[in-house]
Amino acid sequence: MKENIDLGNLPSHIAVIMDGNGRWAKQQGAMRIFGHHHGVKSVRDTVEGCVELGIKYLTLYTFSTENWNRPKLEVDGIMQLLVKTIAEEVPELHKNNVRVKTIGNLDSLPASARKKMLDAVDLTKNNTGLTLILALSYSGKWEIVQATKQIAEKIKTGQLAVDDISESLFSQYLATEDAPDVDLMIRTGGDHRISNYLLWQLAYAELYFIDDLFWPEFRKNHLFEAIASYQHRERRFGKTSEQLK
Repeated sequence: MKENIDLGNLPSHIAVIMDGNGRWAKQQGAMRIFGHHHGVKSVRDTVEGCVELGIKYLTLYTFSTENWNRPKLEVDGIMQLLVKTIAEEVPELHKNNVRVKTIGNLDSLPASARKKMLDAVDLTKNNTGLTLILALSYSGKWEIVQATKQIAEKIKTGQLAVDDISESLFSQYLATEDAPDVDLMIRTGGDHRISNYLLWQLAYAELYFIDDLFWPEFRKNHLFEAIASYQHRERRFGKTSEQLK
């Protein structure tokens, strides 16, 4: 499938909702955390695929604000897995020139997970290849509220005027301020929704839903299929087909 991809028409920014870990584990007769462990291989494969193609930005919905409402045993297991995975994967990411970033409310993470994450960001900050953005304790509504508060504070102190507010300015206050908007959003697991994910950045993204695949089963070939599908779509951004010619 990789050979069918036009390297001159790649999405700059791919976002992924890694759904179905728990349901996949249930099919195996195992606890939900078993699915999260196996999902790490899918993350590794996806990152490798993006590096091979030269994708600039990859954002993974790693843990949502709403996920804190899951059973404590599962949440604790995910946090422990996060610490373990960062420790094991970041040296290889750094070796492959991948820059790691994070978006979300890091203050809500356990201290050990927060430290590992910040250390990974610092270690890889000067890398120039793929930027891997991990959305942790993240929600799109939360991000928009945080940006609004920052702008309101600057208006209050006279650093900005109301008339200064534009789409461009607002984007600068989002957690993804140095990344382009999402071109392609992939979701596994069969649900057709964006689940409070990158609400601003997904405005004109192409959506690719995989109905018959849970995240632990996702591999490079599925990434390549999604990109090939993206390349066969006409992105009009509100214009007509005739205007694009």
